[in-house]
Amino acid sequence: MTNLPLYEDAILLIDLPDDGLQIGDIGTVVERHDTPGIEPGYSVEFFDLLGNTVAVVTVPASALRRPAPGDRPVVRPAEPALSTE
Repeated sequence: MTNLPLYEDAILLIDLPDDGLQIGDIGTVVERHDTPGIEPGYSVEFFDLLGNTVAVVTVPASALRRPAPGDRPVVRPAEPALSTE
C-alpha cells in the first residue's frame, strides 16, 4: 500500500469529473485519514499553474501514487464552467 508523506506531490489514478480532475493530475497531500478496517485515505489539494486551488478531494490511497522519475507534467485547458441559469 502506498504511504504518501504530507505536503508531497501525488498523482491521481482515477478521474473525478465532478471536481474537474483527471487521471494524471498532480496534487499535494494535505492530510491522511486512518479508519480501522478500511483503506487509508488522503485529502489532496490540486492547483492550477498560477497557484490557485482547483479542488480539494479526499480519496483512498489506491487512487494515488508517488511521482516517478519518468513522469512529466502536462498542461490541459480547464473545462469551461457550466452555467447554472
